[in-house]
Amino acid sequence: MTQTKEDGRLYPAYPLLAVSIALFRDDEVLLVKRARPPLENLFSLPGGLVECGELLEEAARRELWEEVEMKAGPLTFNRHVEMIEHDTEARVKRHFVIANFAGAWVSGSGRMNEEVGEILWTPTEAISNLPLTPRLAYVIESAKALSAGQTRGS
Repeated sequence: MTQTKEDGRLYPAYPLLAVSIALFRDDEVLLVKRARPPLENLFSLPGGLVECGELLEEAARRELWEEVEMKAGPLTFNRHVEMIEHDTEARVKRHFVIANFAGAWVSGSGRMNEEVGEILWTPTEAISNLPLTPRLAYVIESAKALSAGQTRGS
């Protein structure tokens, strides 16, 4: 039997640590449509699991490059989000703790892969019209406020 990337993520003994980036370009935010479970076909932020020995910001930059071949300027920690999914027997099927960062786009035009079904730059006001992962609008709203504060303060 061949193992898939998903196998080690199902029914974990401990929560898995992940990162994501709310990447802004002018008044738009970068969204990616998830091409596989969990939350397949929903828009989310680029991100993924942190590797052992990797700093959170390093992981966020690596994931941004691996998922969409883009680079960001300085990153600021925004907030964490938890994604917990239970199965029909109330067992924890998935549990991710996601550290979200906010940053500005620097370079890269985007590239899709097996994890990304669509890449979309969209005005932040328009995200409510899209199928989003849970709590994504809240994360983007706080990241945008954080980024706006940094711009005014610099």
